[in-house]
Amino acid sequence: MLMRSRTLVTLGAGIILGIAAALAGSAIAGRQSDAAQAPAPATLPWEEARFFAEVYERIKREYVDEVDDHLLMEKAVRGMVAALDPHSAFLDSEEFEEIRLSTMGSYPGVGIEVVAEDAGVKVLRPIEGSPAEAAGMLSGDYIVKIDGVDVGSDLAGAINRMRGPAGSTVYLTVRRSGRSELLNFSVRRAKVDVRSVAQQDLEPGYGYLRITGFSETTADDVAHALARLKRDNAHGLKGLVIDLRNNPGGVLEASVAVADAFLDHGLIVSADGRTADSQFRMDATSGDLIDGAPIVVLVNGGSASAAEILAGALKDHGRAELVGHKTYGKGSVQTVMPLSHGGALKLTTSRYFTPSGASIHEKGILPDVVVDGPEEPPADLDVASSVPLTTRDPEVRLALEELKAHARVAQKRVALATVQ
Repeated sequence: MLMRSRTLVTLGAGIILGIAAALAGSAIAGRQSDAAQAPAPATLPWEEARFFAEVYERIKREYVDEVDDHLLMEKAVRGMVAALDPHSAFLDSEEFEEIRLSTMGSYPGVGIEVVAEDAGVKVLRPIEGSPAEAAGMLSGDYIVKIDGVDVGSDLAGAINRMRGPAGSTVYLTVRRSGRSELLNFSVRRAKVDVRSVAQQDLEPGYGYLRITGFSETTADDVAHALARLKRDNAHGLKGLVIDLRNNPGGVLEASVAVADAFLDHGLIVSADGRTADSQFRMDATSGDLIDGAPIVVLVNGGSASAAEILAGALKDHGRAELVGHKTYGKGSVQTVMPLSHGGALKLTTSRYFTPSGASIHEKGILPDVVVDGPEEPPADLDVASSVPLTTRDPEVRLALEELKAHARVAQKRVALATVQ
């Protein structure tokens, strides 16, 4: 999702739905406004206004069922905006709140990542330190009922029922593999911090960073994850794998800040549009958190928008090698504009460009090393597993091999310079 707003900038190909980090598959790019001030309405061309009024009146008078005025107008607005492009949309107050929550990095809830499957709503994992973890819920559990109401495979409905104010209680009935009886959990909702970054050591000197989305906390989470990797590798990092596979995007400033963490200078992203606010460029500042150590970025068709901005910036500056499959190709920016009567308009206002000046819209970014065969999702980060991540995930293994090759080249250059 790539969104700009006059309050908030997000980039991506999906939205995080409330309680979970369940991601939808559409690409969004956007900015949010600082104020909900509605612009003065444009003067409608008389003929077009009369045409609209005629259709509206015919529907009101002759449609087989009576139609509510507000509902009819909302549908007209939705259709008008949706017809512009796949990424523009009218958002009612609930949808607007969903987007706002998805970018904050925290929300009141139970703290589980869920996904819809044929067998029902499955818990991908309870978030560390969350009420769900404290209650004893586990990865692989299936939520059967919420407050006594059957869930089925209705993900959105399950998320809405689990959401609620901090301090309130929700009752979850769960089916767990290996248990014949259903399990009941009383979960007290609380503020949950959603972490979009995870790290692991692959081998001594080689770190792995997975970024699943870009929220307001992602840049800080990256800095903390890198600090932990440095702590665990006293002799320094020889290389870093950044995994952006299936990352649908998120907050624009977060993506730019992460790119800035690895770049000393230069353009990160630029954008062009019809208004002054839609034209911008963002540049790197001095400082590289891993002191120039080589980087390999893993990407695939699910890497979109904000993820593509990060990948494109590191690739264009020669800071990283991209490995995997061609990215999604989301090169437009949507501004989220609060409306005076509630809800918001998510409208495409800009097209963005990588540092080389390339537009990746509907083209994507081709990796330096293209992996043959079908795309496979990233392996689960099971820290308790005795099987290394490089064994469970062939693309991570390939990325590590590329890093080692870069390290060998660097060592030869140092040796040659010493001899000379």
